[in-house]
Amino acid sequence: FNNVEFRLGDIEKMPITSNVADVIVSNCVLNLVPNKEAVFAEIFRVLKPGAHFSISDIVLTGTLPEKIKSAAEMYAGCVASAIDKDEYLAYITKAGFININIQKNKAIIIPTDILKNYLTDDEIINYESTETIIRSITIYAEKPSDGCFPNSECC
Repeated sequence: FNNVEFRLGDIEKMPITSNVADVIVSNCVLNLVPNKEAVFAEIFRVLKPGAHFSISDIVLTGTLPEKIKSAAEMYAGCVASAIDKDEYLAYITKAGFININIQKNKAIIIPTDILKNYLTDDEIINYESTETIIRSITIYAEKPSDGCFPNSECC
């Protein structure tokens, strides 16, 4: 394909000039990055005005038990480093994106046999009795096409 280019780089400082990307797609990556706010600012920087992103990621709608958050298996499974959904969406808004739309929102269930590696029986009962707090979401958002961006003089 002539219209696709891959580059090796840091997601918090992409090796690309500003305002050149038509689309950014990410699948279950951003939750692993410590500075998610910087990533969304960087995505905003590299997208052309009027361009968009589509990102699938893992977010939380509550607090994970500490024993799950500290488990390497849960980090590798993109769960332990996930943040609150509202905080995640706030980073997108703060970066300047508009037309933010959650296209998919699906519960992620950790099987009981895996929970047994980290939680006591009582902790499992408590965890499973609450609404599922681990969510897989797909978000679409656009960079404004009018040139009015955060921290610019027109806003």
